[in-house]
Amino acid sequence: MNNKKKMIAPILITIFVIAYYIFYFCVLCSILSESIVLLILFGIIPVALTVGMLYVCIQRIKEIKGGEEDDISKY
Repeated sequence: MNNKKKMIAPILITIFVIAYYIFYFCVLCSILSESIVLLILFGIIPVALTVGMLYVCIQRIKEIKGGEEDDISKY
């Protein structure tokens, strides 16, 4: 049960950041609707950041499940 409490914050932050990226992309779609090339170029950024955010969240969940709640204490 204690591990589940520690996983709430990374998951919530990931959800909020990805929601922001989706909002950003929707705004780009409405502004740059006539230029497909610009939309693709500027759309790559939120997609790449979303993939990176998901990767970091998954790694953090694995660390919490593995018992490494505080990585800084190793150094």
